[in-house]
Amino acid sequence: MLDKNWKQKGKDQYKQNKQFLQKAKRIRGIEKKLPELHDKAFEQIDCLECAGCCKNISPRFKTPDITRVSKFLGMKESAMIGAYLRLDHEGDYVVKSSPCPFLGSDNYCSIYEARPGDCRKYPYTDSGDFFDYPTTTMLNTTICPAVVKVLELLQKVQ
Repeated sequence: MLDKNWKQKGKDQYKQNKQFLQKAKRIRGIEKKLPELHDKAFEQIDCLECAGCCKNISPRFKTPDITRVSKFLGMKESAMIGAYLRLDHEGDYVVKSSPCPFLGSDNYCSIYEARPGDCRKYPYTDSGDFFDYPTTTMLNTTICPAVVKVLELLQKVQ
């Protein structure tokens, strides 16, 4: 069940979470706790209730992603790129607009089986990327309730 106050909780705890992330990488063995806490968070959170990631940010579509999604859609890669993607300021392919064009009104992804690697890994709460990219993690506290929950749980078990 999605905590309807997660955004406010993320805002209220922003400074505390940011300070924690700055020191967390130095806490021995903390990254080993992430998979368990990730699972605990997702026992309480249903992505289909939220879909904040699909509504607010775009994954990068790397070459293997473009190939896989194009094949899944039955389109040529160039046609898929032209219809759905654009190059961002870093030279990565991303969706042209938000919400993601593959997100349905029911919050289901129409390309879920072939989705990009970034979508498969998001919100990175079960890997070292969580600590390696603290700016991204902090941004994700405004997008994903699981990130807020994992940070909350981490601070309790550290």
